[in-house]
Amino acid sequence: MNARPQIALFGMSIDSLNMQESVTAILEWCRAPRERRCLYVVTPNVDHTVMFQTNPALRDAYAGAALVLADGAPVVWASRLLGRRLPERVAGSDLAPALLKRATADGQSLRVFLLGAAPGVAERAAANIERRWPQVEVVGVLSPPLGFETSVAENQRIYSAIAAVQPDLVLLGLGAPKQELWIHDHADQIQAKVALCVGATIDFLAGEKSRAPRWMRRCGLEWFHRLATEPGRLAKRYLRDAWIFPQLVWQDWRGRETARS
Repeated sequence: MNARPQIALFGMSIDSLNMQESVTAILEWCRAPRERRCLYVVTPNVDHTVMFQTNPALRDAYAGAALVLADGAPVVWASRLLGRRLPERVAGSDLAPALLKRATADGQSLRVFLLGAAPGVAERAAANIERRWPQVEVVGVLSPPLGFETSVAENQRIYSAIAAVQPDLVLLGLGAPKQELWIHDHADQIQAKVALCVGATIDFLAGEKSRAPRWMRRCGLEWFHRLATEPGRLAKRYLRDAWIFPQLVWQDWRGRETARS
């Protein structure tokens, strides 16, 4: 892998790439011979950034990632405020469709495995993907049960399912930080070229959940749409993040000012 420009932010090293550059890099890996271990991509938002501060295992997972791309609009805004400008938001839920679209536009086949989401959801996502992007072949789907990450047998079942079809790309929709921790621990056993940690993207591709309107995404308000649609699951998390994230921005700014003086 070529060295890529990175921005140091909140203890993370974030790759300074826009969407087009990210898609190009990932498709290059998908079209090259498979590495010894599966390359994986993480996409930090505000919640990930907050967890990163106190979760050593998550920090290890980020250190092992092939790409770290800023998902959260507030993370991009903070980079600009702190004088370490990231080019744009690269959300996992936008990145996956962008990859499938580019593969079809390029006329090159892309073999994809969907790992995650509730039973039946990945199958609907697979049908939608193949109808929308003809060059993309979904070669396998698997919805692991709750607690699978602690089961040797379940993990072996995942290894075997992926090894049987040798995909170029795995869309990993297990939720954060589980998906990041799991792929970091198991990348040596995953016989795929690249894995994207993309949260609810499989649900979006299946039509199981709706994305925020485009104007809300452009304005950095996708979090508000998700809170409105899933308040019971997200309210506590968003309140915590709204309290902690501004403190992280302040600490980062103070550290920069101290270093200058």
